[in-house]
Amino acid sequence: MKNHRLSIPDDDHRVVPFRPRTPPAGAPVAHGRHLPPVQNDLSRYERSREESQDEFRHRMLTNIAALTFTVALTVVGFWLATSIADLRKTQDCVLMGRRDCAQIATPQG
Repeated sequence: MKNHRLSIPDDDHRVVPFRPRTPPAGAPVAHGRHLPPVQNDLSRYERSREESQDEFRHRMLTNIAALTFTVALTVVGFWLATSIADLRKTQDCVLMGRRDCAQIATPQG
């Protein structure tokens, strides 16, 4: 098997020169690199106590609703899987020609 190479003419190759970024005057320098200015003002992210309490309650109610939904979905999935397995077992029994396939619940007394 021959090794086929794709031949690209030299005219299609082009090197694009990039200019290095120049930092603004007075910018801090660390290890030869200029760092962006640091903003220590976090007051715009602060919230009042009442506002954060309401948000906490809403978040907890949402988490409880999500947990309830997840548990319900798990229970329904387990019930569905077991009922499908029982139906498959009964169907296999009937297709084999057996007559004692149905489980009859007997009253215990």
